[in-house]
Amino acid sequence: MQQAYYQRSPYNLVRIILGLPELFDAERNESVYTRAARDFRAWREQGILIQEKSPCIFAYSQRFTVPGTTQVKERRGFIALGKLHDYGDQVVFRHEQTLSKPKSDRLNLLNATRAHFGQIFMLYSDPAASVEQILFDGAGAPDSEVTDEYGVLHRVWRVSDPAVIRLVVTEMADRKLIIADGHHRYETALAYAREHPPASLPPIESSVGQLPHPAYPEAAVMMTFVNMDSEGLAILPTHRVVHSLEGFDAEQFTRAAEAYFTVEKLPEGAAGRYIGILRNQAGTAFVALTRGGALLLKPKLDAVARALQHLPERQRQLDLSQLHTIVLERLLGLDPEKIREQTNIRYLRDANEALEQVLDGDADIAFLTNPVTMEQLKEVAFAGDVMPQKSTDFYPKLLSGLVIYALD
Repeated sequence: MQQAYYQRSPYNLVRIILGLPELFDAERNESVYTRAARDFRAWREQGILIQEKSPCIFAYSQRFTVPGTTQVKERRGFIALGKLHDYGDQVVFRHEQTLSKPKSDRLNLLNATRAHFGQIFMLYSDPAASVEQILFDGAGAPDSEVTDEYGVLHRVWRVSDPAVIRLVVTEMADRKLIIADGHHRYETALAYAREHPPASLPPIESSVGQLPHPAYPEAAVMMTFVNMDSEGLAILPTHRVVHSLEGFDAEQFTRAAEAYFTVEKLPEGAAGRYIGILRNQAGTAFVALTRGGALLLKPKLDAVARALQHLPERQRQLDLSQLHTIVLERLLGLDPEKIREQTNIRYLRDANEALEQVLDGDADIAFLTNPVTMEQLKEVAFAGDVMPQKSTDFYPKLLSGLVIYALD
């Protein structure tokens, strides 16, 4: 995708947010980050990117077919600046652990460009859908629209009427937020704000008749706010592929797994068939793929409860908690640091690709999982707990570059 975007246009945003390292001149001390900053500055000077003349928020709609089904959904939200909060403030809640490498990359890009090019995907609760009604009822033709390579139709409406913006701000004032996607970006923005406090804060102006604004530019980040009570949400599973293990033996793994799980050998078939079997399980379950065949693993409740006794009850019931703590750590010997650094593990949306990597010898074993439900996510996040990293895959992704927040 990176290569395709490069070829599509000299002004494709991939050149800023994910530059190709081989195009940069090490002798001139150039890096993907310094080149990104240079391109971003040039695009602004040339009028490729244009500054809005008045404060705006942006209504954002995504119409899509849920992968693996014929179901068509529309997810609606809006893009605006959101104040950065420490998790301890209990305004913004995370739901999963983060990985080290993506945060380092995003921080380097932010340091170089002083701009946010993508949005944090935030969930808020609004059973009455009041915010959506304000923004979408009677909406005319969008200001821009594009269909991506997955067939998702993205549409954006510019909203600059101060009265409408105030209505939205009022409705959102006391909402708590869960990060659906963008934990790494959020924590990067938070770290950057701490590293760049203002020399002195400007005097607080009267808010009467004024639109709210950040105390200083680094104190906010772009967010797309989506109603978690909407029917337009879709969460997909993220499968685990484990590779480069020393002396991995499928039969030995099976015997070890039987201490915690009932292990059922599945007939040979395509990945889609295994996903279908998973969907029909009443409780926790996952499928292990090895070159010797596929296995359905279902927990032995007493054994799993003992192994996970250090976790809260709500976490013990999660497929991924059992998979990470018992299987990856205890049975396969991947300590949390290896998992965090992705030393021996890859995360894939496509179950077919996971199976192919095992059969081709590019992986030792892969695990197919069911998706986390919205109820599970809410329960864990609002309790202040976290799931293992890459627990959720909200589909579709938000497009980067629809709106850019430049700090300078």
